[in-house]
Amino acid sequence: MIVYQEDLNGITADQLDGFFVGWPDPPAPETHLRVLRGSDHVVLAIDDEHGHVVGFVTAISDGVLSAHIPLLEVRPEWQGRDIGSELMRRMLERLKHLYMIDLVCDPELQPFYRRFEMQPGTSMMLRHLANQSGA
Repeated sequence: MIVYQEDLNGITADQLDGFFVGWPDPPAPETHLRVLRGSDHVVLAIDDEHGHVVGFVTAISDGVLSAHIPLLEVRPEWQGRDIGSELMRRMLERLKHLYMIDLVCDPELQPFYRRFEMQPGTSMMLRHLANQSGA
């Protein structure tokens, strides 16, 4: 069974393997834990049978008007079970008092986010690929 948790109580790097699939230089589980700790909001999906985190979403916010959702990921073997949708529902509920909630995604992911009443927009970004692992 999947349980959802909105804090990092009891979470260790050992529970965070299997994420960032396909990244050329993915963050290590220890760095992933630092990312989660540095986020203003986090929702985790945990396989309560084995204690592993199988999905997560993070948000960074000023707490007044805006938030940005930089990461939503479900481990490949757990995809297709509505976990990503539930993570988004829970995060958007936490952020609903804010004026704007933004995220950047590839065009093929837009239909997923439209289900949450999000609209396509224009964005700008800068990527320092040499820093992708967060080390």
